[in-house]
Amino acid sequence: MAAAASTSMAATAVLMHRLPTTKHAVVFSPLPNRPSLSSTPFKQLKGVKSSPLLVKASSSDETSLDANELFTDLKEKWDAVENKPTVILYGGGAIVAVWLASTVVGAVNSVPLLPKIMELVGLGYTGWFVYRYLLFKSGRKELTTDIEAIKKKIAGTE
Repeated sequence: MAAAASTSMAATAVLMHRLPTTKHAVVFSPLPNRPSLSSTPFKQLKGVKSSPLLVKASSSDETSLDANELFTDLKEKWDAVENKPTVILYGGGAIVAVWLASTVVGAVNSVPLLPKIMELVGLGYTGWFVYRYLLFKSGRKELTTDIEAIKKKIAGTE
């Protein structure tokens, strides 16, 4: 096995030695210069009207994100949770559901023509949904009432 490998390496070395070693230079032509405001004469800019609105950049401490503050907020929220095992169980279940969905989508993608058929089905359903619920005012009103009914069912107020 080692002899075969060394023989093929020697043959490659001999063939590579016989190949011409000319280098071809690639030449790119430069792009033409585009006119910009900096190259425009001042006289041409005189006619341009400026906006009376002035914008001033400033920094604010309210928008800065502090890692310690974030962790303390998360700790306070976690301490306020009454049923921690249920939250952990739901979080773990969500992670498993996402992993399982990813596996199923990967399996469906590996089947020839099936991803394109699924795209067509999704496109058709999206078109139907837009036509049924979003295009006309009566459909939008019906959609909002359906969403409110579902919210009431979930909240348990119905």
